[in-house]
Amino acid sequence: MSKQFDVIVIGGGPGGYIAAIRAAQLGFNVACIDEWKNAKGGPALGGTCTNIGCIPSKALLQSSEHYEHASHHFSDHGIEVKGLSLNLPKMLGRKDTVVKQNNDGIVYLFKKNKVTFFHGRGSFAAAKDGSYDIKVAGAAEETIAGKHVIVATGSNARALPGAPFDEETILSNDGALRIGAVPKKLGLIGAGVIGLEMGSVWRRLGAEVTVLEGLPTFLGAVDQQIAKEAHKAFVKQGLKIELGATVGEIKSGKKGVSVAYVDAKGQAMTLEVDKLIVSIGRVANTIGLAPEVVGLKLDERGAILVDGECKTNLPNVWAVGDVVRGPMLAHKAEEEGVAVAERIAGQHSHVNFNTIPWVIYTNPEIAWVGQTEEQLKAAGRAYKAGTFPFMANGRARALGDTTGMVKMLADAVTDEILGVHIVGPMASELIAECVVAMEFRASSEDIARICHAHPSLSEATKEAALAVDKRTLNF
Repeated sequence: MSKQFDVIVIGGGPGGYIAAIRAAQLGFNVACIDEWKNAKGGPALGGTCTNIGCIPSKALLQSSEHYEHASHHFSDHGIEVKGLSLNLPKMLGRKDTVVKQNNDGIVYLFKKNKVTFFHGRGSFAAAKDGSYDIKVAGAAEETIAGKHVIVATGSNARALPGAPFDEETILSNDGALRIGAVPKKLGLIGAGVIGLEMGSVWRRLGAEVTVLEGLPTFLGAVDQQIAKEAHKAFVKQGLKIELGATVGEIKSGKKGVSVAYVDAKGQAMTLEVDKLIVSIGRVANTIGLAPEVVGLKLDERGAILVDGECKTNLPNVWAVGDVVRGPMLAHKAEEEGVAVAERIAGQHSHVNFNTIPWVIYTNPEIAWVGQTEEQLKAAGRAYKAGTFPFMANGRARALGDTTGMVKMLADAVTDEILGVHIVGPMASELIAECVVAMEFRASSEDIARICHAHPSLSEATKEAALAVDKRTLNF
């Protein structure tokens, strides 16, 4: 007889492992299935985020930023460095260690919370007697049964037609994180989060980086005042960014990659690079899930159809994270995972998509929450805007990092904060205050009246709030 569980989670990424832990905390007998493997063939829990996404990319961003500071900025602080050299294998090894620490941490959390883990690929086998049989294809195939199933199988990198990933010369985010030697010339297709972060890593380490972006605007989803400030900073650093580029034939050979494209002026161009990173988005991952066996419905993009509570068309089958609608963000998946576990327990959890923060971990960092100025204009919403530059912030001057600003948007009548947009140092941390404020439907005046430590970067947020009412104190 199959092992019986109250809840079976398919996928051990941020959405899946968090859902499993929360369900276990609520008293359910929980199983989690995940097939990621480490170099030795053992389990590597954490999904794309931990293994080839958020965590390793941040490790390399940090290491490469240290290298750039030592190369170009330490002298500003009176620190003279001689004989500086790059040990790329050690840098990549550190990244792998950080990943393993996170993998092992999730294994520990499963044991602590009594979540039963199955290492293999999970797929639907049958629906019967008010439960679902789930096949686990691992070292040994077995079938388990559960009353509730949470699908959290994530997403995969989208490849360009005619240019499949070989992870040697044409790279996804996976290959981009383990290039063995700094390429002389590196090409990127797509100036999104992954493209800009990976481009920043390899530029800092010495590569000549060219980014081809199909859209005529830079970071179209970002408030354009913030995007223009970021674009100016990236170009100054040495990133070559071509907007409005239409990519044509891509040829890969022993000497590298040739990319034919038409630039924004309509001229036919060719980009010759040693390596090419393609970051044109991601697609929902339902490979091997066998949704057709039980009649689980997918949309036209291959994502699992769910309602506002992450319920699928099948009773007691749920789906969260990248495999469903909404932003493909690890923290969005986590929030949905918690909410679904609590809904199974009869609680009434809510995920507010309007207050999900977004971050690009470049230097300067870019972070935002809520609506952009362009969105408010399009909606015809009357608003007030306030900005404050980091060049007028004492802590930013002491850090030697004064690029960027904080921008706050508030309702013209009620003063409720509608959006906050930051480009500058530690934007990823500063945005949290703004998320909390918006969750409590705070006004810009609320932030303006709160005492912020001096000197701190967070004072720029206070000053931006003051600027909404045109009464900044330090600019």
